[in-house]
Amino acid sequence: MTASAPLAAGRPAALWSLAFRPFFLAASLWSALALALWTGLFVTGARLPSRFDPLIWHIHAMLFGFVYAAIAGFLLTAIPNWTGRPPIRGGALGGLLALWLLGRLVCLVSALVPLWLATVVELGFPVLLCGVAAREIVAARNWHNLMMPVPIAVLGIADLLMHLELADVALPPGLGWRLAIAAILALVSAIGGRIIPAFTRNWLVKRGATALPASHGVIDRIALAVLHTGLLAWALLPMVQAVGGLLVLAALLTLWRLARWRGLATAAEPLLAMLHIGYLWIVVGALLLGASVLTDVVPEAAGIHAFTAGAIGAMVLAVMTRVARGHTGRPLEADRITRAIYAAVIAAGVTRVAAGFAADPTVLLQIAALLWVAAFGLFAAWYGPMLVAPRVDRA
Repeated sequence: MTASAPLAAGRPAALWSLAFRPFFLAASLWSALALALWTGLFVTGARLPSRFDPLIWHIHAMLFGFVYAAIAGFLLTAIPNWTGRPPIRGGALGGLLALWLLGRLVCLVSALVPLWLATVVELGFPVLLCGVAAREIVAARNWHNLMMPVPIAVLGIADLLMHLELADVALPPGLGWRLAIAAILALVSAIGGRIIPAFTRNWLVKRGATALPASHGVIDRIALAVLHTGLLAWALLPMVQAVGGLLVLAALLTLWRLARWRGLATAAEPLLAMLHIGYLWIVVGALLLGASVLTDVVPEAAGIHAFTAGAIGAMVLAVMTRVARGHTGRPLEADRITRAIYAAVIAAGVTRVAAGFAADPTVLLQIAALLWVAAFGLFAAWYGPMLVAPRVDRA
């Protein structure tokens, strides 16, 4: 037996030991693959054997494929830390991933199967994920985190609405994907508000700093309430001017909140600074989307993609890289490849938002897609071996 044989033998067990391992790998691979496929459809005008048209398939694949996997990886890894209960692992974890994968497949070929069957299969994953998360929190009486499964449930409802729209049920056009964006950002903003100041505080304390992030208080609660209300209002009533004003107010309050977390002091460590940058994208998205409701000068697409390509893309990669490094026994420092991943996803977000203002956005759309695929493809290539191998401090 060679020296590497024990390590190789430990890989399958390591992969299924914690949810972040298979789901972060799946999220990155699917994100890169789905956007590459969408770009090919956009350029060639081809269609998939899906009931969704190419644009709606693209929206669905990113919100309910890529983001579902990232959320599952994070929550199912974090919940054991919150509750003290054993993590979901082994066959149960593999079954969850298989159900997620089946949902991606059935959406690709939904024109070839009955609509009800495609809908049931696709909704199986969010229903089970929400149920597992709620069960673990309730079993541990961890009431502080009882609201965490709610955005997953709302995301599942949003998924159902997109399928009902395919069935010609009378619904406001786009309600499903707008509600999905609102639910995802509610989860991102709530979790970000916990981890960003806490990680920043710990990092600054180790360096002897005395100026630390402000503690969670009234400002944070008001900012979150206004942001979440504005997002939900936009999902339901996207053209009402009062909603635009609410989103602009949410942007200002969120910026005030973010400024109290000492983000500028973290510039020396990109692994931490990227979390602040990701949260800043929420400010940009709320401001642009609110302005798009209030005026014709700002296109709605700019605000939407500041939220999706900007906030969601940056925050997902910031969290996945940090969790992957920490849980595989590596230093919480951004290496050269990690910095390149961050640069690519930031550039992708900026380019995609800029495309919303362009008279002919074709070239900018293609550049943004290439940068996005590069960011998530590079994550899969660099972090994939870490995700499938045992911790380096236990190998």
